[in-house]
Amino acid sequence: MSEIRQAYGESRPLPGYLLAMGTYAAIIGAVSVAGRRSGARLPERFSFADTALVSVATHKLSRLITKEAVTSPLRAPFTRYEEPAGHAELKESVRSHNPAQHAIGELLTCPFCIAVWVASGLTAGMVLAPRVTRLVSTAFTAVAASDVLNLVYDKLKS
Repeated sequence: MSEIRQAYGESRPLPGYLLAMGTYAAIIGAVSVAGRRSGARLPERFSFADTALVSVATHKLSRLITKEAVTSPLRAPFTRYEEPAGHAELKESVRSHNPAQHAIGELLTCPFCIAVWVASGLTAGMVLAPRVTRLVSTAFTAVAASDVLNLVYDKLKS
């Protein structure tokens, strides 16, 4: 482990990253076991429409979790507020008191990082509870479309 720390520098929260990856793997394993026990079957393939729906919903939900002011209480134990960052978004920095807090802070402030978790959850939902997952994904896709329309409207006004 000391060789890894030397290669990547002491400031990288490697134990926290290992904890995050382990947690992700444990959740995926638990969902897989639950799916197997419930008799859920993997589809041969997902339709393009379902893939597009989950993709847009993943994008919106990832931004909501990592950037929006309304979800800042969830991030607060792991981040520090810095300033507004555009339409309904905040810029926050990661707290680094310990490796786990730092790694969770990075996960909760990075839409690219949290998207893996969100997409995994929505994809599992498409197998285990497709009707509910399509409903939730449709709602977040509609919010994403509304965001685009609001930005276009604001641009046209000015």
